[in-house]
Amino acid sequence: MENVKEILSKLNEEQLKPVVDTDGAVLVIAGAGSGKTRVLTSRIAYLVLEKNVDPSNIMAITFTNKAAGEMKERLQNFIGDLGDMWVSTIHSMCVKILRRFIHKLGYNKDFSIYDDSDKEKTLKTVIENLGLDPEKFLKTAKNLISTAKNDCLTPLMFKSEYSHLHLVSELYSIYSAYENALINNNSLDFDDLLFKTYQLFLDHPDVADYYSEKFQYIHIDEFQDTNKVQFAIAQRLAVKHGNIFVVGDDDQSIYGWRGAKVENILRFDDIYRGAKIYKLEQNYRSTKKILNLANTIIKNNTGRRPKELWTENSDGAKIETFVGTDENNEASFVAMQIKGLMARGNYRYKDFAVFMRVNAISRAFEQEFTKYNIPYRIYGGLRFFERKEVKDVLSYLKIINNPYDDQAFLRCIATPRRGIGDKTLKDLKEFCSSYNLPMYLGIEKLDQSTLSTSVKTKLYNFKLLLDGFKSYSESNDALKTMEYIIETTSFMDQFEEKTEENTNRILNINELKNTAEQFINDNPNSTLSDYLNSVTLSTDTDTINDDDAVTVATIHAVKGLEYDCVFVTGLDEKILPISRAIEDESELEEERRLMYVAVTRAMQRLYLTRATSRYMYGKRDFMTQSRFIKEGAEVLGIAPKQQQNTNSYGYNSSYYRKDYDDDSPMPSSYSSGYSSSYAKTFLNNAKLKVNTNANVSVYKSGMKVKHTKFGVGTVITVKGSGDNIIVDVAFVGVGIKSLAVKYAPLEIV
Repeated sequence: MENVKEILSKLNEEQLKPVVDTDGAVLVIAGAGSGKTRVLTSRIAYLVLEKNVDPSNIMAITFTNKAAGEMKERLQNFIGDLGDMWVSTIHSMCVKILRRFIHKLGYNKDFSIYDDSDKEKTLKTVIENLGLDPEKFLKTAKNLISTAKNDCLTPLMFKSEYSHLHLVSELYSIYSAYENALINNNSLDFDDLLFKTYQLFLDHPDVADYYSEKFQYIHIDEFQDTNKVQFAIAQRLAVKHGNIFVVGDDDQSIYGWRGAKVENILRFDDIYRGAKIYKLEQNYRSTKKILNLANTIIKNNTGRRPKELWTENSDGAKIETFVGTDENNEASFVAMQIKGLMARGNYRYKDFAVFMRVNAISRAFEQEFTKYNIPYRIYGGLRFFERKEVKDVLSYLKIINNPYDDQAFLRCIATPRRGIGDKTLKDLKEFCSSYNLPMYLGIEKLDQSTLSTSVKTKLYNFKLLLDGFKSYSESNDALKTMEYIIETTSFMDQFEEKTEENTNRILNINELKNTAEQFINDNPNSTLSDYLNSVTLSTDTDTINDDDAVTVATIHAVKGLEYDCVFVTGLDEKILPISRAIEDESELEEERRLMYVAVTRAMQRLYLTRATSRYMYGKRDFMTQSRFIKEGAEVLGIAPKQQQNTNSYGYNSSYYRKDYDDDSPMPSSYSSGYSSSYAKTFLNNAKLKVNTNANVSVYKSGMKVKHTKFGVGTVITVKGSGDNIIVDVAFVGVGIKSLAVKYAPLEIV
């Protein structure tokens, strides 16, 4: 614990002002790396230690589990026991409220939370039952229903709001039927966690009044990312005491595609007349050169509050730029840079991050990092809890926790296989619907159905199995229940064949067990429902940077994080900015904010890369450089006339410097080959201990070699000389790979 004087002494003058301003509406515009978490946690500590506010009367909302965990840790260091203080994501907060009061909306407290694939399956069934074509309606309905809920619109309100839309009647019918399907399954989708809380407050003001009375001080982090329903909930909570403290940066508002309203932060002082506004512009994260680029690019946005980041940090290393012939060339450059910097011994792999606008361009980086034995983790793609085998196990836990969840029932009855086919399940579904019962409970009435005796026996036996699991779970924790289910169903037998895919699936099941064990250790008195909540509310970035591996992630996945060395890749028009934004000014401004967020994650070194051609969406296209490179050209030292000057080989000549110093791991003149002058400078002048293959000159065509990942292969061709040898190797079952001998984990066999 620290005393108030110690806590306040660590704040600069601008940070101190909002910390001690505790009454009414307060907005803190906190630039990237300006210490907003310190400000927020210091203010809460000030309220508790100086103002004697009971922790149970304080709420702090943020937008990622990782950020919530870090906030709790800081607060515990400041004030010790947090008591009944609510520090969580807004979704976790809403689940906590709904578990207590959702019965008022016709659900029971053990509701399931559908992920994206569950939602899609339910919608598809709804659309088919309405006699409509899922191919025509599924994607549109899914997006519009999500938008409607984020904008606080019920089906009827949606019909009125979108009356101009073609096929609005059909979409209204889908939305209405989907809502009925959810309540029949005692399930909510992810958007419902907010929307049902909003409806609960609206329809039952006594519940809203209870929480508004309880929470005297409302704190909201990352306020620029709030959507309409989130802000509405926050406003309702702040009605009684009026103390609402929000922290954010309009320049980092990057979630408009999922409903975030940058207007919330831009118009906060219009909504709350007399609100105090403070700005934090001193950056503690990045070098002057990095901030200069960030400021230069973001100034091109018009919908923003004026601000300019500054720092007392050093000028730092030159921002490097690179253009490759294709995506593999671009990825190879990044891999070589990481290898070069790692050879110095000053970095760990977790100090590096590779950012991209779309996950579709990650393949080349995965390939090159595998070549050179660079450990990496992908974020922003398929979440761990969305993997098939993981969802299969969880479906058993879901159905015994919520017997009304037909999606969970259909999943667990199908895995492992039990000789119960789609036709039987369709007949069962129709039979249960006639009694208005969920499938699990409807099996009890099968004696009244026309199903065959053998089918009835299989279904009865399956229900007895689930009943046993449910009974077991009532006296055992989530981990023991999970292990009991896996053992009883012989779940692991389906992975007996020795394949890499099955090995990965077994590892995933073991990791699932680890998540349950960790959750129980952290929450000793938790229930099965509590564990399932944690699973549904988890994200793939909760454990980001836990391992010593390079982060490969979409920009959306890393906001709020920082790395010593950052590579912003795919800086081509139609990628960053994304194609749909090019003709839409508001979307283009959000793309520019994405670029700003990517740049300001870098602490020491920043690299901007692109490629002159890419294979995407089934064909190879020639690319043009991102406008964001042009906007930063002066800071980057690129002459205007050279900005798009490409030679006959497709290289952008303006990106290549002929000179470089010892502070740069590889010169910007790097291209599809490897510069021999670079290698000599790297090995001789920098005087580094590099783990290279003993004698690169001994590699010959026809030679057998072994790679740690690809296995045994045959050298086909050898190119280059000295320390700059590239070999093409044909690996059994893998194909031909081009490898830089100096770095590739190869041995001669």
